[in-house]
Amino acid sequence: MNWKEVCESPELQNLPFKLELNKDGEVVMNAVQVNHALFAGKIIHFLEIHLPNGYSLPEFPVMTSDNVKSPDVVWISGERLEQVKGLVAANISPEICVEVKSPHNTWKKLYEKAQLYFEQSALEVWFCNEQGAMTFTNLDGPIQHSELAPTFPQQLEL
Repeated sequence: MNWKEVCESPELQNLPFKLELNKDGEVVMNAVQVNHALFAGKIIHFLEIHLPNGYSLPEFPVMTSDNVKSPDVVWISGERLEQVKGLVAANISPEICVEVKSPHNTWKKLYEKAQLYFEQSALEVWFCNEQGAMTFTNLDGPIQHSELAPTFPQQLEL
């Protein structure tokens, strides 16, 4: 399958899963639990406070070398958003891509996705663990805090 077919398939609509495609065009479904959604919502809220001159969005499709991946949360500038409007999946990553760890995710898979986002020009990839601790990375590796949003909290509470 390709991403357009996934988006248009009636069978795949309204599922309680996050959908992505792997490099073989196979649909990958990830079940989302309540805390995952709560952390994603908090991240969006704080991004809107700490980076108000852009767009904080959930589940943003990015075409990568391993097909379409959808970070849980992104922050994208108006300039980048103009470049991808109307596309089925963005051909450039938002500046910030955030992955919220779920029990079924492995850190290895999340780090692999981070590399895919960096290949598509992400500036930072953030991770939120299952206890709400935030970690930040850029292309050079881990950083103490976000360089784009230096006052973003390092711990989120539910």
